[in-house]
Amino acid sequence: MESALQDARFVVGVDGSDASVEALRQAQRLAVPVGAKVLATACWDDPQVYAGYVAMGIDRFEERVELILNEAMEKAFGPETPTNVIPRVVRGHPRDALIDASRHADMIVVGRRGHGGFGGLLLGSVSSACVAHAHCPVLVVHSPEQKSQEGQP
Repeated sequence: MESALQDARFVVGVDGSDASVEALRQAQRLAVPVGAKVLATACWDDPQVYAGYVAMGIDRFEERVELILNEAMEKAFGPETPTNVIPRVVRGHPRDALIDASRHADMIVVGRRGHGGFGGLLLGSVSSACVAHAHCPVLVVHSPEQKSQEGQP
């Protein structure tokens, strides 16, 4: 049983938002006692463009996402990333990439609201999709600011 726990994988969706930074912290807090790996996963994809139009300044997405991931990890853990935390940059829409990753994960951890639209939604589209379609348990984490605004300790 102990070796099964040693192979546990917690996949965390990271978009640089406060909620995703808190998701990293909570995943690490849960991973340490069971010896699990935390796969800090940031996603990117080419933007949709209309045929015949070329948008300026839409290149180097992977590099930008990697920078956002590194900044989020530093916010979560400081300058020393824990050895069980593995940064990953994945090409694809976050919803699809995280649901796909859930096939080989023991848990998905996502922030309640990230950098999507309509901030008033109870759950973001990515977290809602993970809750509905993941192949493993999903933990949805509030940012510390969201907790305090809602009167939670």
